Amino acid sequence: MNLIQAILMGIVQGLSEFLPISSSAHLVFTSNFYKVFKGIEIVEQSSQEVFFDIMLHLGTLIAVLIFFRKDIRVILKAMFNALKTRDFSDLNARVGFFILLGTFVTVLIAYPLHEVAEQLVYLPFVVGLLLIITGGVLFLSEYLSKRAPQKSEVDLKTSVLMSIAQGLAALPGFSRSGLTIATGLFCGLDRTTAARFSFLLSIPIILGASMVYPIIKLDLSELLTYNWLEIIVGTVVSGLVGYVCIKYFLKFVSNFSLNIFGVYCILTGIFTSVFFYFNR
Repeated sequence: MNLIQAILMGIVQGLSEFLPISSSAHLVFTSNFYKVFKGIEIVEQSSQEVFFDIMLHLGTLIAVLIFFRKDIRVILKAMFNALKTRDFSDLNARVGFFILLGTFVTVLIAYPLHEVAEQLVYLPFVVGLLLIITGGVLFLSEYLSKRAPQKSEVDLKTSVLMSIAQGLAALPGFSRSGLTIATGLFCGLDRTTAARFSFLLSIPIILGASMVYPIIKLDLSELLTYNWLEIIVGTVVSGLVGYVCIKYFLKFVSNFSLNIFGVYCILTGIFTSVFFYFNR
């Protein structure tokens, strides 16, 4: 990995983590395009590549924490007050508890899929097929959301279903933001509420993965051998790009259709599936 590749992957992660186009798929594509053009065999990721992916996600997590810092403060305060007074009528408190429950549900769904997800990292043509499915889901959510009244409050059922969708997005190609926002629209949420809850719901699961996965999967003695300049630069770039992306995507999603992302996912999925099928 060189500095240019690190910056490129930081940009890709920052954009694709919050846009409904699957950040994991785009990291897989970017990494494997590089290998194909360099004549490197597409094989399982090295420990440094896995660690770099985790750090890129940590960069975008920091972007979420900074952007939603006021919301997070209000939610945490409301949760503590609710526990203290045993009054759970505050919407912010309920949202906080929905996020905690949703994290548990996400882990239940995602953990059994983690071995499959790790195998898909070096099967990019399959990842492309899953990206096509993501595009189809986005189109369907837009179609159905226009046929039902919308609400601006997340309830228990909606939070659980969005959490299941988040768990399925452990598979690269299934967009986390795409599936969760689409599920919110299926459940009748308005577009802005679905997007905001999707981003807030991502915080505990990304934080947990960033802390637990390296300890379980990586040989920490190898850390000193990694290219830390590239890792740090890529992480910073992913955070900066991610912050900007959140800001403007929330404005976009409140006024425009997700169909443009559906088209992108389908076309990109078709291209990458064909390309990597013939370059295995």
